Amino acid sequence: MSDPADGNAGLSSLRTIADYQFGAGAGEALFPPEESLTVKRTTSGRPQQVHGETGRLVSFGIDGRFTLGIEGGRRLDAALDYPAYRVVVDDESEPFVRDEMNVFAKFVLEAGAEIRPGDEVVVVHERGEVLAVGTAELDAAAIEDFETGMAVSVREGVPAEN
Repeated sequence: MSDPADGNAGLSSLRTIADYQFGAGAGEALFPPEESLTVKRTTSGRPQQVHGETGRLVSFGIDGRFTLGIEGGRRLDAALDYPAYRVVVDDESEPFVRDEMNVFAKFVLEAGAEIRPGDEVVVVHERGEVLAVGTAELDAAAIEDFETGMAVSVREGVPAEN
């Protein structure tokens, strides 16, 4: 079941959730008022996915939090102050992350200080390019300090351009 974004009432709520989850301005960045968005809903009417003109932005979990799609990750990367909700890796990790393999703490160069386990994050290359989106397994301090352990469970990677 799909319908065009249901006016400002439904999108206003989704923007508020995004601002709460990712910080002020995230809702406007993910769901800009000037863009035609499609909200896919469950049979009960609960939002399930939000798609923009360029693809899936977010899915809406039953826990009331968003999981990011690549397009949503790109929008947050462009809108949020660096390094908020980002995990930064270098050339060594890039091909693996793009292939949707998890990020391990020993390969992380930097992580947004606000990151807690379970948070949605954007994995970026130190050049600034979005590589993947996923879920943090550790908090920011542990990600930066640990030499072992999974830092991010990658859900979706951006394939390398040939």
